[in-house]
Amino acid sequence: MTTAPTGAGTAGTSTALLDVRGLRKVYQGRGRSVEAVRDLTFAVEAGELVCIVGPSGAGKTTLLRCVAGLLGCTSGEVVLEGERVTGPPRGMAVVFQEYGRSLFPWMTVRQNVERPLKEKRVPKAERRRLVDEALEAVGLAKVHDAHPWQLSGGMQQRVAIARAVAYEPHILLMDEPFAAVDAQTRADLEDLVRSLWKRLGVTVLFVTHDIDESVYLGQRVIVLSNSPTVVLEEVPIDLPDERDQLTTRAEPRFAELRTRIYKLVQRAKDGHRPAG
Repeated sequence: MTTAPTGAGTAGTSTALLDVRGLRKVYQGRGRSVEAVRDLTFAVEAGELVCIVGPSGAGKTTLLRCVAGLLGCTSGEVVLEGERVTGPPRGMAVVFQEYGRSLFPWMTVRQNVERPLKEKRVPKAERRRLVDEALEAVGLAKVHDAHPWQLSGGMQQRVAIARAVAYEPHILLMDEPFAAVDAQTRADLEDLVRSLWKRLGVTVLFVTHDIDESVYLGQRVIVLSNSPTVVLEEVPIDLPDERDQLTTRAEPRFAELRTRIYKLVQRAKDGHRPAG
């Protein structure tokens, strides 16, 4: 999904591209309230690739929807490029796990990628250039006239990524985008994301359940507590910038980082919360 522009409020100055400040989300319904997110505060610098992990039910998707302006905050705020997010902001694109639901089966691959650009009122010649470049970047140039239902799950997710890339976002949010594909396809898509991130210089906030994936992809991993959610710890990923599926995952440091994050997630499952 690619978000459409909307208004935003003013906010204090910050050097970060994205600031999440004291975010709290309480769901109301049927005479009771559920506090899903208690207090989330973190920042993402321009050009960073940051991964978020945590136990099931830790509020990762709630967080991402608040950041995307698809869900209102109970308190706290999300600030993107110096403006408070009050709805889907300009310059942001989102790729969800359920890619099949976000693609229009009656449209071709090209038409699916082009649709948000039409809504953005990008001129026809520029739309064609952006779509061509996005399809080439994700390896789908030769199947641009196919329909999503004619493609594998991995190729369908590439269509969703191409659509986000063609929109030329400043920040790309990804909500467990590879959870529904096989292991080999997942590895290929991980490499695709890192390649696009480095080539385009886009900021990426990537939510995943897969600890190995978070270590392989990220420059930093934010570990969330169990619900009601707070940030348990932020782990810098000090692996070489050039990574590949065999060499990187075989490095002792990869194993050390994976073990550290795994232990943090297990502590979160047991109800551990940061001191203070």
